[in-house]
Amino acid sequence: MDGRGGIGGRGAGRPRNPYELTEDSPVYVISVAAQLSGLHPQTLRQYDRLGLVSPDRTAGRGRRYSARDIQLLRQVQQLSQDEGINLAGIKRIIELENQVAALQARVAELQAAVEGAATAMQQREAQVHASYRRDLVRYQDIQQSSALVVWRPRRPE
Repeated sequence: MDGRGGIGGRGAGRPRNPYELTEDSPVYVISVAAQLSGLHPQTLRQYDRLGLVSPDRTAGRGRRYSARDIQLLRQVQQLSQDEGINLAGIKRIIELENQVAALQARVAELQAAVEGAATAMQQREAQVHASYRRDLVRYQDIQQSSALVVWRPRRPE
């Protein structure tokens, strides 16, 4: 759900400048949206009542459709007419597509977080390696022999 009762995804394309138009900007009245989508205005009202495509509303409760809404209307029409899917099925398809898109965005966020953590871990590992004492001698495995070595501590002089 998009927070307005409809199932069209919104919010990602919100402009920072209120006068900047994006594909989510609600600019089309219902008659223009009907022409652009090839549907009758009454069909658009029905889709709004069913929650398939819910446009933004003006202060006077008039509908304002965005380019994304027009695209969704065309998708609904294509699924209904060309594929023979009923409106309840179309609503479920759109909900699932929105859910998949949200999950893909979440996966991308988590991948970025994992990559950031891996980078931080590599940097920390490099810091640890850089802090090693350099005066230590690496241990080299010597072949075993039967020679006997006697160790005697040095006497103070």
